[in-house]
Amino acid sequence: MRLHTKDQAREGEKEPQAPPVAKWEPSIEGYLRFLVDSRLVFQTLEEIVERAAVPWYAEFRNTGLERSEALKKDLEWFKQEGHTIPEPSAPGTTYASYLEKLSEKDPQAFICHFYNVYFAHTAGGRMIGKKVSEKILNKKELEFYKWEGNLSQLLQNVRNKLNQVATSWSREEKDHCLEETEKSFAYSGGLLRHIFT
Repeated sequence: MRLHTKDQAREGEKEPQAPPVAKWEPSIEGYLRFLVDSRLVFQTLEEIVERAAVPWYAEFRNTGLERSEALKKDLEWFKQEGHTIPEPSAPGTTYASYLEKLSEKDPQAFICHFYNVYFAHTAGGRMIGKKVSEKILNKKELEFYKWEGNLSQLLQNVRNKLNQVATSWSREEKDHCLEETEKSFAYSGGLLRHIFT
């Protein structure tokens, strides 16, 4: 929690790199860049667990948390509304490339990103989506923020799998996983900055 800002969590210690969400003035163009880059990151995560270069990645297939198809539908809706969908930009392509490299050579660090991307989206991500929707989308709820089934149960199922996988890790591997959290926050923050710039 200390990696959050005070605006994000009571225990936050980091200095904010952006104004609080309530003060954001998002644009459709910036939000589309965020959605496109987010889709690339989620799609990359899904492809990595599907390939399962590390056998236990297969445990994280079809969790119900997957987001790339929902984002595909949302981007199609924006297109039908007359908006131009941009290509992925540097924050998204850089993060996706980093995830690919980690998945092959550093599975504990990869799992840190997997956990943080999915779990952050279900928490702060939903709050951000609601605020942006209120400001620029007439309160339309995007598919990105909807899940089939009970979300808290889906999250608990993934937590259980993560804990089960981590039982075979050494103390050093567990610590290494945790140490990757700051990088995960930095990469995700790069995507979020699209919304308010």
